[in-house]
Amino acid sequence: MNLVFVNSFEKRVEEDRVITAQVTIGERQGVWSVLWNEPDKDGKNGQDCWFEGDKWQDMMTAFRLRLAEKTAEGFLPLVEGHLEGIEAPSAKTRYSQMLHYFSECNSNEELYQQLRLWRREQAIKEGKPFYVIATNRVLRMISCYVPQSNEELKNIPGFGDHKCTLYGNNITDITKKHPQMGTFPLEWVIRQIDPYQFKLWVHKQKEIKVKAELERQNMKKRMLELITQGESLEKIQQSLNLPRREVILWTEELETEGYDLDTFIDSELQQVPTVDQELAWKAFETEGDRYLKPVLKKIYNEEEIKSKDLDLTYEWLRLLRMRYRKEKASESKVS
Repeated sequence: MNLVFVNSFEKRVEEDRVITAQVTIGERQGVWSVLWNEPDKDGKNGQDCWFEGDKWQDMMTAFRLRLAEKTAEGFLPLVEGHLEGIEAPSAKTRYSQMLHYFSECNSNEELYQQLRLWRREQAIKEGKPFYVIATNRVLRMISCYVPQSNEELKNIPGFGDHKCTLYGNNITDITKKHPQMGTFPLEWVIRQIDPYQFKLWVHKQKEIKVKAELERQNMKKRMLELITQGESLEKIQQSLNLPRREVILWTEELETEGYDLDTFIDSELQQVPTVDQELAWKAFETEGDRYLKPVLKKIYNEEEIKSKDLDLTYEWLRLLRMRYRKEKASESKVS
């Protein structure tokens, strides 16, 4: 067997005792295998086959998922970085991770809820998604470190000059009513963190990310199956229990990845008047296809736009844009 990858892992079970395990990836005559070696409670080495097959992508999926599960159990790699050649985080990234980790364990819950309420009201006022105003992670860090001026607020990762200009005063009006647990800058946080527990937390975040991505990939596969079966966008949305906008975005991703969605797109566009499609096509040629709002204004006047269901209108414009981009890409290859 050709050994392609190997890494050792340790799990702390007692103050002075660790369990050592090893993962290997090998290839023999085009067949990939992923093996996990771990001693049992009697110290006898046991082997678990995580994957055996000829598909690299399926092998990597199994590798990522099972490795995430093992790190969640407490097994930490002796050598950081996995098969894809992921580089170790920079000092800045690691510092941000430490501030995030510490805030999850030490935030002021009352202040956190007050900040969430402010964000909700601000997002509704501006007509923006909540996360555009501030993510939960940022609010959690603010509720932990309690900055009481814009200068202190800039020490929070993800809250720079622009966000401070927009929302700094609103936030500090709330935080000033609460005591701080430490001073700014926040380098003192590093000394308060247990390195082992922090490392476990980092790997737990990786596990969450891997599982979310795998779930997303499975949903996309299911969506592709439904498209192949001739289901409509509405039926797909109901089957996957996703917002229609999400289904459209995934359709764009599948088109970009090279899947043939022409029949599905043609079927959905049958509901759109031909004259509207022709006007939109001409607008793509004159206005470009990056932004849809200028295209919309070329098709309809202000009064017509007010009478439209804009979600549905942007929906069919995205579908038509997929067809337009595919045709232009084909023309470029010919020329």
